[in-house]
This record gives sequence, structure tokens and C-alpha cells, in this order.
Amino acid sequence: MAAIRLLPEDSDAAQARALTAADLISDDDRSVAADSWSIKSDYGSTLDDDQRHADAAEALSAATFRAASDYSSDKEEPDAEAVTSMLGFQSYWDATYADELANFREHGHAGEIWFGADVMETVASWTKSLCTDISQGHLVNQVLDSKSGTVEQSDKDLSSWSALDIGTGNGLLLQELAKQGFCDLTGTDYSEGAIDLARHLSNRDGFSNIKLLVDDILDTKLERKYKLVVDKGTLDAIGLHPDGPIKRIMYWDSVSRLVAPGGILVITSCNSTKDELVQEVDNLNQRRDGASQEAGTLVDQEAGGNPPPFRYLDHVRSYPTFMFGGSVGSRVATVAFLRN
Repeated sequence: MAAIRLLPEDSDAAQARALTAADLISDDDRSVAADSWSIKSDYGSTLDDDQRHADAAEALSAATFRAASDYSSDKEEPDAEAVTSMLGFQSYWDATYADELANFREHGHAGEIWFGADVMETVASWTKSLCTDISQGHLVNQVLDSKSGTVEQSDKDLSSWSALDIGTGNGLLLQELAKQGFCDLTGTDYSEGAIDLARHLSNRDGFSNIKLLVDDILDTKLERKYKLVVDKGTLDAIGLHPDGPIKRIMYWDSVSRLVAPGGILVITSCNSTKDELVQEVDNLNQRRDGASQEAGTLVDQEAGGNPPPFRYLDHVRSYPTFMFGGSVGSRVATVAFLRN
């Protein structure tokens, strides 16, 4: 599944840019990376926090469960060239958004919608239904009817939901969530160019209430907890970094601090299946359980005083599926987890 990216058409602004480290990435390299990995992510952190990096490495080496590096959307042996990608580096995204900013200024283009507009709209409407259902005290055990309840009731239910989009890119998913009735919206990205583009687009399209911040999910400076956290492709790109398995552990530790108790995390991925994402959450819970045992708090945990961070809640079932090797799968997975 190849991504198609519109580059600026003879953009003088793009050609006039001063050379930076990001410019050392050739257009051919970008094309190969985009064609090889059809994802949209705006992270691939270059975190320098040595202690957290070391802690994650230790957790990975001590793990007896399936490592994140084993995950692949294909059920074949991992291809050495597919383990890492330039999409895992911040320099790639800085260069990409420099191009997209130039394209916006010259042509007014919003840039790519990774995974496509249909997936983005599905994620937004499905998430609205999920949040509305939770607000009304319903248990989520099946596909939700996005038309259940009145519009007025749905909007009222969503008014209390603070939402964070990590790796927001051009911010179009936040705009789609705003159309669904979410009001308290924040987007973060570690690429300043992405945030600059997202601000231009939100102001142009009448969504100036959306808050946009430069922040790295792997070294987040956010102190607030959000009732809803969404990720469309960010975890994918983090996994494409050469230190992807370690950084994915760091990702889960960071995200678990951002989702408020009783809130939900919605992840959309094309590199991990629903079952693989659930397995990563199980791995996180096992790490936390192991840490509790070492700290001598197992009794407290069994008593319900220290539950696992996340549990599986639901997933989108409406994406097109295909059969391969006797297994049924889809090219995109969207999974929701409840923060205990």
C-alpha cells in the first residue's frame, strides 16, 4: 500500500530555502521511504534522555514476552530493509513539512492525509460514538451505532472530553474531531514545521480554538491528563527508528501518563494489527506488574489498588478486509484502550 505525496509544483519558495540538515535527505530517499511505508506519523523521536532510554533497554532485554520488533503487518519473516526507515527520523519529517509549508503558501494545499480521508473520517466518527457511549455509562462490547442518541445529547456528552492528538502533523484529524462535536482539542508534534502548517490550516478553516504545541511524545513536557488521546501513525513511525523496540516501550510509558483515569487511547496503525497492539498493551501491563512485584506491592495490586494501565476496549470493524495465507486481515487497524 503505497502513499501518494503531492510535492510543490516548481515552488520557488521551496528552492529558496537555506540548506539545513533536513535538506541532505534526497527526494529519491523520501520517495522510497514513503512508498515502502504507507503511514502518516510525525514522530520518530531523537530523545536524549539517557536514563529513560537505558530503562527501556533494560526492560526490553529482560522481557520474556513478544518484543515490539517482531511486529509486522505482514505475516512473513521480517525483511531487514523493512525493520527501519527514514520515516523514523525527525529530519525526514522536518524536511517533509518544510515542503508542505511551501506548497501551502504557494497553492493553498493542506498536504497529505495519511491513511486517506475515509480512514480519518471513520476514526473521528467511531471515536465520537465510543466517547458518547462511555459518557452515557454504556459498556462497549460491540460495534457502536454512530447515530444512536440525539445530536444535542451527543454534543453535551462530548463537551467534557479533553482530546489530545499526538503526532498531529497538519492537524486535520483534530479538525475532523471538532466537526464531530469535540471542543477541548490539543495537538502536539515534535516537528515545528508540522505545527506551523497545522496552525495555518486551523486558522484558515475556522478552527482557531484548537491548541497546537511543539512536543515530543517520548520526552513530553505536557503536565495535563486528557480524557481522550488519539494516535494516527505516530507509533508506526517510532517503530521505524533503528532503536524502535526501545522507543516503543518509552512511548507506552509516556502515553500512560497522559491518559486520564477512565479515559481512552485510540491508536490507528498500518504496521500493527489489532492483536499486535493488544499484545503491546499486555506487555506494558506485564512490565508494570513486574515492577510492582519488585517493589513488594503485589498484594496491593491483587486487591485492586494498582490495576494494569490499560485494557482493550474496542476496535473498528468496518475497514475493508482481505484474505492471505488463510488469515483475514485489513491494511489499517484502529484500536481503543481504556485507562484503568
